[in-house]
Amino acid sequence: MIYFDNSATTLIDPSVLKTYEKVSQDFWGNPSSLHSLGDRAQQILQMARQQIADILNCQPGEIYFTSGGSEGDNWVIKGTALEKRQFGNHIIATSIEHPAVTNSLQQLEKLGFEVTYLPVDRTGHINPDDVRAALRPETILVTIMAVNNEVGAIQPLKEVAEILKAYPSVHFHVDAVQAVGKNLGFLLREDRIDFMTFSGHKFHAPRGTGFIYAKKGRRLAALINGGGQENNWRSGTENTPAIVAMARALRLATTDESQKAQKQNQIRQLLYKHLQKLDNVVIFSQLGTDFAPHILCFAIPGVRGETIVHAFEQEGIYLSTTSACSSRSSAESVTLAAMHVPDKIATSAVRVSLDSTNTLEEMQEFIKTLDKIYQHFQVLN
Repeated sequence: MIYFDNSATTLIDPSVLKTYEKVSQDFWGNPSSLHSLGDRAQQILQMARQQIADILNCQPGEIYFTSGGSEGDNWVIKGTALEKRQFGNHIIATSIEHPAVTNSLQQLEKLGFEVTYLPVDRTGHINPDDVRAALRPETILVTIMAVNNEVGAIQPLKEVAEILKAYPSVHFHVDAVQAVGKNLGFLLREDRIDFMTFSGHKFHAPRGTGFIYAKKGRRLAALINGGGQENNWRSGTENTPAIVAMARALRLATTDESQKAQKQNQIRQLLYKHLQKLDNVVIFSQLGTDFAPHILCFAIPGVRGETIVHAFEQEGIYLSTTSACSSRSSAESVTLAAMHVPDKIATSAVRVSLDSTNTLEEMQEFIKTLDKIYQHFQVLN
């Protein structure tokens, strides 16, 4: 089996799974309980929080645990809207955000909030000047993904952050779900960023885990109320074993990160250069520093993306259409539409997404299979 769908989810690391099992057995008390079992669980929970904070170079009190990227995006966006509604009702986002962001914004629009959706160019990047032009006195939030999950475009976060320094009351949120383990930490360490969203299953942690970074001094309204966990911001008994396992997975993903990213980029370049030789192929992801090293999106016009996915699956190779979140519903690719890709080409798009566990040998095998599938469909056309 060759697995090239890592942007959808990753296989849990064996050592991370062992950590989960051990903590489940040895630290099974409720962290909120006052007895010694609760104290032990609380201590290891805070150790995990400290480990994550050390990796992100922030304070442990700025890390809040969630169930994943979708919850984190919903919380920051809706939490900002509720907390700052007396100051304004305007939000700025890009036109290529994850559904967790866009659907949250659409819900807020029904409640009277106004959203400006920034356009992207034909490579999937926004123009920072559009952020400047969209800002209003009533703007309360700017939300921009670090790495687009469909084509891998890295957004100009540093330039946006520089603009927002003149607007200190505006929350700046970054969806960093696709950025972990890709040597993009320099983007995420920008001091002007107020909130970041992370999802554990994107870096070999258990599913149902995640966290947000919330800069000290910034406020969010709580969306989950109850027993007051997570400093009264996110109630619900913490999933201690999964959180501890996630902290270990994050440490592993960010160890030797530059070498891992370089390896993924070499594998991606191998595929990119081969695709360039094929006449009836359109490549949406590009090489260069403004694209992530692990995502390559392309199309064979005239062949639907799901047909290509299933053809590879029959050969034991797994990839996806442009987004796992919308593939089963056959939803249009939001990113490709924003990039003005004609629908007849966009419906043929597929995504290869790599991880540090993938190899050049796997890509060589993928290319052999690609050539066979490509020739088959050319004959049919």
